[in-house]
Amino acid sequence: MTASGREPGGEREPGRGREPEPERAPEPGPGPQRPDAEPEPEPAPSSEPHPAPWRRPAPAPLLTFAAVCAALFVAVALTVSLRHGAPLAPERAALHWSTAHHGEPQRSLARALTATGSGPVPYLLAVLAGLLAGRGAVGRLRAVICAVTVLAVGQAIRYGLMELLARPRPPAEDWAAHASGYAFPSGHATTSALAAGILAWGIARRARPAVARTWCAVLALWAAGVGLTRVYLGVHWPGDVLAGWLLAATLLALALLLEPFARPAGPARPRSAKAPHSAHSHE
Repeated sequence: MTASGREPGGEREPGRGREPEPERAPEPGPGPQRPDAEPEPEPAPSSEPHPAPWRRPAPAPLLTFAAVCAALFVAVALTVSLRHGAPLAPERAALHWSTAHHGEPQRSLARALTATGSGPVPYLLAVLAGLLAGRGAVGRLRAVICAVTVLAVGQAIRYGLMELLARPRPPAEDWAAHASGYAFPSGHATTSALAAGILAWGIARRARPAVARTWCAVLALWAAGVGLTRVYLGVHWPGDVLAGWLLAATLLALALLLEPFARPAGPARPRSAKAPHSAHSHE
């Protein structure tokens, strides 16, 4: 030992004489995927079914269809107005036939079918149409409101026309069901046709085309049956029912034309960056 009490070489120079730290193993990286490795599973699809592709008819055919139906409605209304509500000969014949065939169970079946053309049933069908047409909670709520609005507006227009034209109903002694108000146009025929068209729209936005066509045929038969029961039960002239169908067809075509304005606007498309024009480009 030295005088200082330290062994020779007791002081170590900085950075010298330290034990080397053990090398850390490199962390495993992603590395190349083995050819026999299984691919990562794709995320499970949403449980909510995707709606079928919906192609709204072009505006030109819709406008043409609405114009034709409106023109026919005006023609029938003018005929009724010029005759002061008096029925035509075919209408009298139809009433005579219906009163001669008011047997059972036909009358009870007709009453049951005609009851579905008014009251809560058409509005329930409109709500169902909105639930089928919309996507998500907000989309369904918006579609339900639009469907119910179309039905309510159609009923209001029908009521205004009925009060304006004030066509009398057939004689009350020939009635086989309860009725009130004037006859033209038929409220049951208008409302059931509107509800059938609205539900057909909802189904067309959700189901496959073949399924949608089948349901459209079923709904058309239902609306036609409701209208025909009004004549069979003796509470409407055939012209009243025909006018109700024409009015409903006109309103449905116009509603389809306005459908794009009822949908929420999509996200704005990003504008592509364009190089600024030089001052010489305008010369």
